[in-house]
Amino acid sequence: MSAPAPEGTTAVAVASRQATFREVFAVREFRPLFGTFLLSTAGDELARVALTLLVYQRTSSPLLTALTFAIGNLPWLLGGPLLSAFADRLPRHRVLITADGIRAALLGLMAIPGTPLPVLLALLFLVSLCAPPFESARSALMADVLEGDRYAVANSLTNITLQLAQVVGFLAAGALVATLGTSSALLIDGVTFAVSALWLARGLHRRPAPTAEAGAGPRTVWQDIGDGLRLIARSPRLLAIMGVLWVATMFTTASEGVAAPLVEELGHGATAIGILLAAHPLGVTIGGLVIARLVAPDRREGLVGPLVVLSLAPVLAAGLVTVLTDPSELTFAVVVGLLFVSGLGASWLIPLNVSFVQAVPGAYRGRAFGVAVSGIYGVQALGAFGAGLGAESLSAGGVVALSGALGLVLVVPALVAYRRTQGHMAAVPVAEGPSTA
Repeated sequence: MSAPAPEGTTAVAVASRQATFREVFAVREFRPLFGTFLLSTAGDELARVALTLLVYQRTSSPLLTALTFAIGNLPWLLGGPLLSAFADRLPRHRVLITADGIRAALLGLMAIPGTPLPVLLALLFLVSLCAPPFESARSALMADVLEGDRYAVANSLTNITLQLAQVVGFLAAGALVATLGTSSALLIDGVTFAVSALWLARGLHRRPAPTAEAGAGPRTVWQDIGDGLRLIARSPRLLAIMGVLWVATMFTTASEGVAAPLVEELGHGATAIGILLAAHPLGVTIGGLVIARLVAPDRREGLVGPLVVLSLAPVLAAGLVTVLTDPSELTFAVVVGLLFVSGLGASWLIPLNVSFVQAVPGAYRGRAFGVAVSGIYGVQALGAFGAGLGAESLSAGGVVALSGALGLVLVVPALVAYRRTQGHMAAVPVAEGPSTA
């Protein structure tokens, strides 16, 4: 739901005027939302590397090492819509503060030297359970506190920060773990969450729970989840947006699942994998800046279709270049460049996110974000698995080309639906009545 226009202006004027980064940071509540996001993201990458190294050192098992990475995504896949419902049932500021406080305490336990590995993995899973309600509440609250184009610019800034924080976190993690040890790295991550909880407690206004503010009576969490799913299922607009989001994400990132064999086919060693994987995020970073600063707000939605094509066509081209040319430095550079262009095109996420927020009533945003993010984790896993499975019988370059081609074909119905439903908003489901459970 779009925010009301400030007094003395029209909604059209607000929608068409570009916001600046300075105007975004001038919003008092955005600063803790953004700062704590940056802090915890970098801390999480540090903890992820530390735990991976610890698990591998103790077990020498690649499977258990991979499982350590996977545990962070399991809560989204297994219960994202359920857990994200709390972002609408409870005051969102309270969800954020409580989730960070719990994560700080759990990481403090994980930092105790000599903690058995099964206990560490169990604690990691509990830490990860806090992510769906936290991220759903944070995303919904961003839309509550930012008006007009400020939300689009803030979303661009958050996406850029995510890419950079992951890169910096990974680069710094190895050195910090080697210098300080695993326990210290986990303790640092715990401190980031403790600081985040305090910052959010001081910087956010107290608001009632969105469902209470909307006038809903006492209801069970299952009824709230059902309402959220019905809202999405009965909204052609939301189905179209999620269709574009999930299909485009699956096929633009599927190549990451075959990065190692792709680099080998291009005649390079393991050190080149990082360069190949960094190309797309770098493109996303620059593309996000261009969309936020150089494209007028009223023109962004019309660019979703062309940008989606721009994100998928280079994936097809990169696969064909790998298959049809001999390995060389030039071939590798061309493939990296094409994946960078794919990242530029992936800036479609910014206007699509704005369309999503505008189509969802405020009291349902937490649940809707939860479903959307859960789907992203699911299609990324499915895409990587499908690419790996395909590479058993095809070359890695062939799999990448096939990913781009399939994505271009399968995303067309979703893009057509997205264009046809432009301006629509999801209708609030009819309540089934208060629950006495």
